[in-house]
Amino acid sequence: MFWRQTQIRVGRLCAVTLQKVTTHSPLHVRLHHCSSEMATDRIPLSTDFFIRQLFSTPSSTYTYILADVKQKEAILIDPVLEEANRDAKVLEELGLKLKYAINTHMHADHVTGTGMLKKLLPGTRSIISKASGASADEYVNDGDTISFGRHQLKVASTPGHTNGCVTYILHEQGIAFTGDALLIRGCGRTDFQEGSPTILYKSVYEKIFSLPDNFTLYPAHDYKGMTATSVGEEKHFNPRLSKSLEEFINIMNNLNLPYPKMIDKALPANKVCGLYEVEQK
Repeated sequence: MFWRQTQIRVGRLCAVTLQKVTTHSPLHVRLHHCSSEMATDRIPLSTDFFIRQLFSTPSSTYTYILADVKQKEAILIDPVLEEANRDAKVLEELGLKLKYAINTHMHADHVTGTGMLKKLLPGTRSIISKASGASADEYVNDGDTISFGRHQLKVASTPGHTNGCVTYILHEQGIAFTGDALLIRGCGRTDFQEGSPTILYKSVYEKIFSLPDNFTLYPAHDYKGMTATSVGEEKHFNPRLSKSLEEFINIMNNLNLPYPKMIDKALPANKVCGLYEVEQK
């Protein structure tokens, strides 16, 4: 048995009541059913789709290889400079041709590997959102699609951490890559690089939490050993974004985080597709 706090509002008056919930009550059954669905009800990946999650320890960054198994065409999301040789080797071993190296935003905690991958794998093209202010071979905006083989990533603009943040969605596979906009039980900071808690909250609710609850979400970082989450999980358990807008703004404005240690190196490099191109100039 536990107690649920309920607000009853009449006009401008608000009263708080406590409702007893037992293991036999309808509410308990609904909560249990919801938790079970979040844990097991996933959309199966198609047999011609490949995904590999890679990790870079210094910045706790995830890089993702996505590929069309039949056409052997691949894309890389959020590559890291120091891991470019690793990524190129994995692609070569798997017999995949890298079509695009793409970023979810202009990162401040690591240097992107897109420039180096273009050198290692000729023919690769870089992609980033037009709103990011960074250089790339191709730019995307909200609603655009990125194709590899028969598969398509849908671009959803999710600013708030930075102006140029985007989430990449594969509707058929039931997955999305949220960058720093939404992390597992967290979100990207909003105290630098055009950050805005209000805009971030709106972005997450309109573009990510509007997806089906059983969509799997893959973030750009994790610092606690988690690898993926779901829309339903984050709606219920995210300690920041499950709150009201006012509570969220208060939380984000009082994080008191230190100045990012890599920002002065990463931002200038990432504006020109990575350190490799900076060195060439």
